Amino acid sequence: MDQQRAILLLADGTTFEGKAAGKIGTTVGEICFNTGMTGYQEVFTDPSYYGQILLATNAHIGNYGTADADIESDSIKIAGLIVKNFTIPFSRNLANASIQDYLEQGGLVGISDVDTRAIVRHIRTKGAMNGIISSEIFDLDELNKRLAAAPNMDGLELSSKVTTKEAYTLGEEEQAKYRVAVLDLGTKKNILRNFLRRDCFVKVFPAKTGMDEIRAFNADGLFISNGPGDPAAMDYAVDTAKAMLEEEKPMFGICLGHQILARAVDIPTYKMHHGHRGINHPVKNLITGKSEITSQNHGFGVSPEAIAANLDKVEITHRNLNDDTIEGIRIVGKPAFSVQYHPEASPGPHDADYLFDQFVELIREKKE
Repeated sequence: MDQQRAILLLADGTTFEGKAAGKIGTTVGEICFNTGMTGYQEVFTDPSYYGQILLATNAHIGNYGTADADIESDSIKIAGLIVKNFTIPFSRNLANASIQDYLEQGGLVGISDVDTRAIVRHIRTKGAMNGIISSEIFDLDELNKRLAAAPNMDGLELSSKVTTKEAYTLGEEEQAKYRVAVLDLGTKKNILRNFLRRDCFVKVFPAKTGMDEIRAFNADGLFISNGPGDPAAMDYAVDTAKAMLEEEKPMFGICLGHQILARAVDIPTYKMHHGHRGINHPVKNLITGKSEITSQNHGFGVSPEAIAANLDKVEITHRNLNDDTIEGIRIVGKPAFSVQYHPEASPGPHDADYLFDQFVELIREKKE
């Protein structure tokens, strides 16, 4: 079919013209790129991407369609989509819709037939920046006006936009061995599945839940989830993490949860030049000496300089082998640890499964 014209305008004035993908409309967000060869629907629905326009580096997006089983939340969370080849016909027995139908139903605006390699090189050189996609407005002055009005990710609090509205439980309370409280900053479904597979009864709490309500659940372990936005704008979550540490119960954080845990012991975070997003990032476990292939999605990091000055508070457990950034920490004197990457995403595929086992083992030891 003939696709309608679309335009991508970056905050520094760079423009790219292509064809419309998904819904006809206009959308604004921070441009980020993901290098994964598969898993596009999981990425679309990952709450950590809320407010961001996703640039897929893989040349073909849509060729295996979409399936109800491949979602990480109840709706599309990315703000927009940029692809090279937008493949509407699909071949996959488990798929139940084309990517075009899926994006239209989800109200997502995208652009295809652009030089994605050129855009990636631009972002890698210039750094993360906002962009606007439109398949209905082609006046650059109007697009620039809308782009200028969009907030920057730096300093933006977004977890309250994607967290559950009401607390809920998963699993069998009477039969489960362990109880885990999840502070939902934008959790992925597969994280919760990993707890269920390890005989846990889980209660998921909204991001701004106070410690009194969490304590009333009488959890054996405490978990802080992934999510979107700037951890420096989330004092409410940092305060909860500090209170969790006072409980002296096993504690685990993933991605944004890792950053919040660091800030709870006064280790600051920072905005990265263009972030880590993909499923092939090599990480070394400094405790075991083993390396892992990891899935990552973050635009903020934990300050290595601050940790180096506070080794009495924080031990570094994992480092990124590409750029030496902090990938895992353990709180000195507390049964609390976290990682910057996503062990539930199984890119290795099972390299990082042990982290969930490690958390449950801490719970078992504490209970005994």
